[in-house]
Amino acid sequence: MPVEKIAVHVRMMSSGTDNAVGPVRIRLLPSDIRSRPRRFAATATSHRASIPLSRVSVSLRLARVTIEVPYQPLPVHQSDVRYVHGPDSVAQPGVPAGETIEFDWNDSVIYPGTSRKFWIHVPARYTPSEPASLVVFQDGWWYLDPDGEVRGAIVLDNLVQRGDIPVTIGVFVDPGIVPGAENPKNRNIEYDAYDDRYAGFLLGEILPEVTKRYSIAEDPGQWAVCGGSSGGNCAFTAAWLRPDRFSRVIAFLSSFTQMPDGNPYPELIPRVPRKPLRIFLQAGHRDLHWNEREMNWLAGNLRVAAALAEAGYDFRLVLGDGGHSPNHGGVLLPDALRWLWRSDER
Repeated sequence: MPVEKIAVHVRMMSSGTDNAVGPVRIRLLPSDIRSRPRRFAATATSHRASIPLSRVSVSLRLARVTIEVPYQPLPVHQSDVRYVHGPDSVAQPGVPAGETIEFDWNDSVIYPGTSRKFWIHVPARYTPSEPASLVVFQDGWWYLDPDGEVRGAIVLDNLVQRGDIPVTIGVFVDPGIVPGAENPKNRNIEYDAYDDRYAGFLLGEILPEVTKRYSIAEDPGQWAVCGGSSGGNCAFTAAWLRPDRFSRVIAFLSSFTQMPDGNPYPELIPRVPRKPLRIFLQAGHRDLHWNEREMNWLAGNLRVAAALAEAGYDFRLVLGDGGHSPNHGGVLLPDALRWLWRSDER
């Protein structure tokens, strides 16, 4: 695990005095760094003397970090690539599994005639006295399935248990279907539209079922929305139009290019005042129509990323190999969540 450089200042406080002592050596475990301590008491040694624990105040300031990335050869053939899941995407010994509850939703006002399921996953460390953060996943079961590519509940359990992210409740929402219709799938109608109906559906219909059962933080900085393919542009649009509720976004292989009136974001992003959003994007070198002039999924994502960069947004783009598959996004989910909830000091 990479070790972060740390600026340490030690002062000895005794009998009303406050004297600088140093240089000092303090050994920190990776878990100490990950928890981002601000001040703590520690045993320190210097070239002058050994200082008793009770007489030391240590201030930590994380300095600029240099992380060495192990060498990994690039695949020559970029289409048939599969990324291997890390330990945060696998149930770990000693990490208690949270509780997942399934719901049916058949009475939508915003999407009348639709039926769907959604799931609420509550990590074991949740306590009602401490409001939890919230992340909403589109394509609910695909993102919840413990044998699938994303494994959202397992990831939440691992990251919350270790303290990498705050206690976070996951809501996994399936797209609607219209029973008996010739084309029963309502997914593209809900996900690809550039309007606030889907955000209103979440905020007015689904999430009240969560907030009446669990204590959820009010701060939009603690609310995230996540999706892939059409669910990616759906998540982006929900946050773009309602940043007062969703200020954190994860969008994997977004289908910006198939939005009914075209991708609005490359032109829209630089024209409006910067919104309070933090955005994680993933794109694929061999996404749909990657080398064609029209309906190019790769180019659509790169144009959105370029617009965010030029407008000064807090965003991150991860560009990988492979086609239109949830594999790479699923492998990235733990890192994406850690990045979304990083402190401003890092």
